[in-house]
Amino acid sequence: MWFKNLQLYRLPAGWEVTSAQLETSLSARPLQPCGSQDMESRGWVSPRNDDVMVRAIGRQWLIALGMESRLLPASIVRQEAEVRAETLAEKLGYRPGRGQMKELREQITQELLPRAFTRQRRTWVWIDPVDGWLGIDTSSTARAEEVLECLRQTLDNFPLTLLRTARSPMSAMTDWLAGEAPTGFTVDQDCELRSVSEEKATVRYARHPLDGSEIKDHLAAGKLPTRLALTFNDRVSFVLTDKLELKRLDFLDIVREELGNEDDAEALFDAEFALMTGELVRLLPVLVEALGGELSA
Repeated sequence: MWFKNLQLYRLPAGWEVTSAQLETSLSARPLQPCGSQDMESRGWVSPRNDDVMVRAIGRQWLIALGMESRLLPASIVRQEAEVRAETLAEKLGYRPGRGQMKELREQITQELLPRAFTRQRRTWVWIDPVDGWLGIDTSSTARAEEVLECLRQTLDNFPLTLLRTARSPMSAMTDWLAGEAPTGFTVDQDCELRSVSEEKATVRYARHPLDGSEIKDHLAAGKLPTRLALTFNDRVSFVLTDKLELKRLDFLDIVREELGNEDDAEALFDAEFALMTGELVRLLPVLVEALGGELSA
């Protein structure tokens, strides 16, 4: 149970929702199978498939949004529409127009949807109600917004805000590349630099030293960092983006070795979640401080 990405949000101080209250709210909106004419269905699922919607380990909570979607590629619909259009053209003596083709594709979609295979996926959500963190394990802001939309529909009071810092990540990363990384962090060997000009010229470095004159020349030429790989206390590595996202999260061996030789799958799941969140609650305040501190809403 290790997150690979983190979209970060803030819960206000004094957010008074207990795990039992959250359990009740999520249980009222479980994932339902797609109906015969539904392309997608969303709802809450148990993190461990045991009918418990809120996995509470210490003061940290884990929930999961499930999504079921039907696999009906648009290319299949278009292909079938073309076949039927040719048949109609032979009967009518002319090819169906644009409006008729649209109606034909809609008809085919309705016919094929009930027979289409379905696929399920889940998106993990970490909630720290004490320190006010909410993190979603996805690299996609659109996927994160899907989760937040479902949370807003599920909870009567959900005063969530984006994490905002006094300095922009882009400004701070520029200084770190030009000088030194902030206390507790090391700059790794991956980054992306983008020009602010209309051309948006982009340079990407992977497994490349970033302390040479080449990087400083790009900075001097007006390119700004949009991604920078960092490691915190030799325990957690990640890529920080200009949108204050944490991507490619990796909890290093020194952290994973603390698991010991746990064989029980459920105990291992809980231990990994506890270790992961323990590292995150140490990392995030230090990262926010390195970005000039948090701005109040």
